[in-house]
Amino acid sequence: MFEKKPTPVTGAMSGTSLDGVDGATLVTDGERIFDFGETAYRPYSAQERDVLHGALGKWPEDAGLDEAAAVILESHAKIYSQLGSVGLCGFHGQTLAHDPKGQGTHQLGDGQALADRLETPVVWDFRSADVALGGQGAPLAPFFHFACAKWMGADAPFAILNLGGVGNLTWIDPRKSRPEEEGALLAFDTGPANAPINDFVQNRFGVAMDEGGAKAAKGRVADGALELFLADPYFHKIPPKSLDRDAFQIMFELVSELSEHDAVATLSAMCAASVMIGVDFCPKPPERLLVTGGGRHNPVIMEMIAAGLKCPVSPIEDAGLNGDMLEAQAFAYLAMRVACGLPTSCASTTGVSVPIGGGVLSYPH
Repeated sequence: MFEKKPTPVTGAMSGTSLDGVDGATLVTDGERIFDFGETAYRPYSAQERDVLHGALGKWPEDAGLDEAAAVILESHAKIYSQLGSVGLCGFHGQTLAHDPKGQGTHQLGDGQALADRLETPVVWDFRSADVALGGQGAPLAPFFHFACAKWMGADAPFAILNLGGVGNLTWIDPRKSRPEEEGALLAFDTGPANAPINDFVQNRFGVAMDEGGAKAAKGRVADGALELFLADPYFHKIPPKSLDRDAFQIMFELVSELSEHDAVATLSAMCAASVMIGVDFCPKPPERLLVTGGGRHNPVIMEMIAAGLKCPVSPIEDAGLNGDMLEAQAFAYLAMRVACGLPTSCASTTGVSVPIGGGVLSYPH
């Protein structure tokens, strides 16, 4: 077990939007953030993205994972090496499937092989222990969001929204002393976010994303399709709750008869509306909503969310944080918590029965 003292730790994240690997260094003792260090980004090539996309939905016992595992190992090793020598690495791997109340959760990536390659201790497999104890295994960033709230000096409840492949919301009461304390956090997946939009524009336009919301801005929202989407029972289920990247395939059926630009506008409205419903679950209205992840660069989605909420909505950069690297920083922070024997999730973030530190620490051979 690591000594609880300020330590430089590198984390990396490859999200379900499959754009690339984010890497970031953080100085932390597993509780406080002392400093934010260097960051790096390695985009996936079109070929690598195709390989990873082809592995989505697969479980550990399924065939055909070797090529995807090699892409994950090589891309992450380059990011960690680029960021230099640290005392510990946090390795999330690539989520391929998520079914916490069924088959479990699957993050592809061999942390022991990475530790051997980097000659550095690596914490990985962050979600399995949480699921084994009845938790959703997601979202995991909320404990880091709580540390960010302390670093910011926040003194009133607010919320952080991550718009990645899936949207997830963390409500934070920074007046509490620890993240696992009752009433400190509430976290859950709001609904689909960038993933269906990315998949649609890749299929129809041959581009990876709706850059700047340009395609959505040219379309009109189909209210009927939006209403049918919001009728799904998931949106009225009490959190904690979490989603697989491809949980809402019905979205594509609902927009199949629309023009291409109307379809993108409607998919964007589905993302925003699910966030609005999610905010209603907060124990107290948030003083503000800070948005992180790639979706904050989409002005159409941001304007839709702001129009539907009573609190100010802004990019997380307004609070001095890096919205492109927050997830990578989170897994650096969580790695240190695991190494120090501290919990990384609790009942109000994943529904797990007891606070648990859910990773595996592998030392290089």
